Amino acid sequence: MHDLKALRADPAAFDAALARRGLSPVGQKLVAEDEQRRAALVALQNAQATRKNLAKEIGLGKRNKEDTSALEAKAVELRDEIGVLEERSESIQRGIDDVLKSLPNQLDVSVPDGRTEDDNVVVHTRGEIREFSFEPKQHFELGEALGQMDFPTAGKLSGTRFVVLRGALARLERALGQFMLDTHTSEFGYSETSVPLLVNDEAMYGTDKLPKFAEDSFRTEDGRWLIPTAEVPLTASVMGDILPADALPIRMVALSQCFRSEAGSAGRDVRGMLRQHQFTKCELVSVVKPEDSDAEHERMTQAAEAILERLGIAFRRLLLCAGDTGFGAAKTYDLEAWLPGQGAWREISSCSNTRAFQARRMAARYRTEEGPAFVNTLNGSGLAVGRTMIAVMETYQNEDGSITVPDVLHPYMGGITRIG
Repeated sequence: MHDLKALRADPAAFDAALARRGLSPVGQKLVAEDEQRRAALVALQNAQATRKNLAKEIGLGKRNKEDTSALEAKAVELRDEIGVLEERSESIQRGIDDVLKSLPNQLDVSVPDGRTEDDNVVVHTRGEIREFSFEPKQHFELGEALGQMDFPTAGKLSGTRFVVLRGALARLERALGQFMLDTHTSEFGYSETSVPLLVNDEAMYGTDKLPKFAEDSFRTEDGRWLIPTAEVPLTASVMGDILPADALPIRMVALSQCFRSEAGSAGRDVRGMLRQHQFTKCELVSVVKPEDSDAEHERMTQAAEAILERLGIAFRRLLLCAGDTGFGAAKTYDLEAWLPGQGAWREISSCSNTRAFQARRMAARYRTEEGPAFVNTLNGSGLAVGRTMIAVMETYQNEDGSITVPDVLHPYMGGITRIG
């Protein structure tokens, strides 16, 4: 959500920020509508004051047994006028709010210009891309050959974009999630949190998933939403709160199932586990003071990178350009892992600083000497478990179709060091 006061102060700057995302200007129009709303409020307040004075005159006249019929008629007219003015001011406010709700966050000045993912900037590349003496296979070819990645059964149960994992691959998925949780809690100070997988409209709106992304999420018949990411319940846990300053920063991590309809990705990544309706993700969320959010963004991204480094997965960090930065983000780093089977870089984590955008939508504040101020919220994947498993399978595959388990996962695999 945007600060209407700041928009009034500099509508040109507001429109310039929208232009970076390729959007049309709305600042002057919103300012004009806000002036109409404020004029209606002034007229409303004047009418209410006049009616209050009339009520006193009518009361005094009746006590003195005077004819008050003319005053009463005027009071009725004022009542009707007040109703019209109330509806007018509320209608204008709804219109302004609807526009502001539909507008994305303003971009950080460090975000590069650009329209597509081709304009993203590579910040750095880490790890060695493995050279194979044979033609590397894709994860689904490996998993199906092992008999431990079952798409037909998942299709029979649920339809496309689901998978049944069996045996050591099911354990590998669990091991990766536990390794991520342990690393983030013991080394990076995140508090492990178990969250509901169903949330209400307020939680989805506050974390900028509604109204824009309604079609990308699943809704139950009783009006709840299956979470598209644990970012929603983790961030919304401070919804409506005024936090003590010394409670910040708050750092939370959750390993959860996530659910997405993938409405906008028909025909993309149909084969395999890259784009599923249900998947597991280790989510990082931070709630901080505004002056700390830039450092926190870097810290969060480094925590996600640490998982890939310890797994020995080659990856690169991208700073997303204006056209590729998500709706609620002011700045986003994506981490892309190298998938040898595809011979391509694929996103495995996205770490975003939303600044006060989500906080305004969900009224999340903290106490300062000057009064309550909005917190800043950040979120990131630390990591997407399914995609990390894909990277592990393709990076550590052997010519005979077996998969070597990375050393850091040995304690979680019950003695299994090779899946074959």
